[in-house]
Order: sequence, then structure tokens, then C-alpha cells
Amino acid sequence: MMRLRGLVALVALLVPLTAAAQEWPNRPIRFIVPFPAGGSTDVAARVIGEHLSRTLGQQIVIENKSGASGVVGAEAAAKSAPDGYTILIGTDQVATWPHLFKLNFDPMKDLVPVIQLSRQPVVLAVHPSLGPTTLAELVALAKQRPGMSYATSGVGSQQHITAQWFAQIAGIKLDHVPYRGGGQAINDLIAGHIKISSLGSSPLIPHYKAGALRLLAQSTQARSPSLPEVPTYQEAGIKGLVIDQWLGVFVPAGTPPALAARLNALIDKSLADARIRDSFLQSAQEPVGGSAEAFARLAREDFEKYGKLVKELDIKAN
Repeated sequence: MMRLRGLVALVALLVPLTAAAQEWPNRPIRFIVPFPAGGSTDVAARVIGEHLSRTLGQQIVIENKSGASGVVGAEAAAKSAPDGYTILIGTDQVATWPHLFKLNFDPMKDLVPVIQLSRQPVVLAVHPSLGPTTLAELVALAKQRPGMSYATSGVGSQQHITAQWFAQIAGIKLDHVPYRGGGQAINDLIAGHIKISSLGSSPLIPHYKAGALRLLAQSTQARSPSLPEVPTYQEAGIKGLVIDQWLGVFVPAGTPPALAARLNALIDKSLADARIRDSFLQSAQEPVGGSAEAFARLAREDFEKYGKLVKELDIKAN
């Protein structure tokens, strides 16, 4: 009898959650992007948001809520109502923040991984006026002019870690200039206000193809299909440096599992659409998709990996 009562209680709890998932969405959905418009995260969010809006018949509102290397937007998402109407389009920085900042939330507990959207290389880009056309030439110049500045989208980002790792292996000194997002860093790079950047590949590709900047290296194990002519760091002599920058979807802890599962299925289907895949690939983002469990495992593994790198590279929040 006790077991029967427990089963009845469990069914009574699950029925409203399942119903909520079936009724969702009945109003606009907010995608929080924790960086300004124009960067890799924003590009992906708008591609997926537009497709989901058509599929669901509800408006997807993109809210660019930047600050503190993405922490401001992620915290806002984590503390939102867990009802499926606030969704974070986040980056692998959720795995580095706990090692760098005193946070008012725990991204590894207060945000639930739903699905991995993509992976892409971190690329080292230079303004043509700087001179180097290869990574070896940049290393030689950096040894002559130690302390040259480079831009990233924020302290502790995979872009920051990649550049510092490169500098350590190459035996050079570079000074980090963090921006509030990739879009602002790119604007200054194109204008020549800063001559070097370590950024996600997506928003850089149009400027690279137009000849406004040069790409000297990419951080993935193999060359991105979208950048077949750009060598990896390892090919350019920086052995052991491999980093995948990823984007993913998160919801606040407490979101009904049935709703999160439905969101996973919808986005996974979107990523299988030929037009969506082509949009991602054109910007050097490889669409991924898959299960929430696989994405959660990746986040945990990167939490451990970046914890070690932050310590070894002595990366600290400014």
C-alpha cells in the first residue's frame, strides 16, 4: 500500500510537469546571449532563434546581456524562472568562471546543459599592417617587441587561455586586452587600433575573406573545413595546443525535465536542417547536437581541464 501511495504521489507530481512541456511555449521566449551583438555566440543564437521561431510559432527575443566576461548574462539566466521562457546561449566559459571569479551562483549546478550547438576553432588574427603572414613570423616579431597587445572577448575565455598557452610554448610575452565581447574586439582589429586578436572564428571569416585581416593559426586538432588553408597551432610548431571552443544551450536549474527534453529535441532537429548546418559551417562553426547527457559530460570534463590550465598559465581576473 505504501508503494502504491508513493507511485500515485509521483504521478501526481509528473503530470503537471508533462502538461507544462506540452503547452510550452504560449508566449515569446528569451534567448540570453552574455556578449554584445556581432560575436560568435550572437551569430549562432540568431540562426537557431530564427529557425525555432518559425517552428514554434512564437517570437524568440535575443537579449545581449554582456559584462564580466559573460558572467552577468549567465547569472541572469541562472536566476530566472525555470519555466522554459529564459534560455542561455552560453559558451565553454561556464567551465572556467569558477576557477577565476567569486560568483554569486554556481554555473555547474545552477545551469542545466540542454544541448551542444557547435564547436569552432579559436583563431589568431592580425591586422595586415603588423606585417607577419605566418605564426613563425609573428613569434619572431614578438621576440623583438615583447609585450605586444592582443584582444579577446574577455578574461578567462578560451580565447585568452589559447593565446597565453601559445605565448608560453613559443617563449614570448603578449599583453592581454580583454573586451566586453568579440564584436567590439573585431571592430578595433579591423580599424587597426589593436593589431592582434585571439577570437572565435565565426565573425572573423567575412573580414578575412575580404582581406581586412590575416588568420595565422587555429586551435583545433584538425583544420576547420571552413578554413582549410589556415594551419593549426600544432602544424605551425606549437605542439600540444588543442582547444575546441563550443557553444551550447542551458536552462535554469529546476526547469521541468520534460520541457528540457523537448527543447533538446527541437534544437537537435534544427541542427540537422541543411540550411542551418550550412549557416554554421560558413562561419567555421561545426554543428554538433546530440544528447543532454553528452553535453553535460563535456562541460564537466572541460571544468577539470581548464582548472588545470588556469593554474599552470597563471591566468587571473583583472
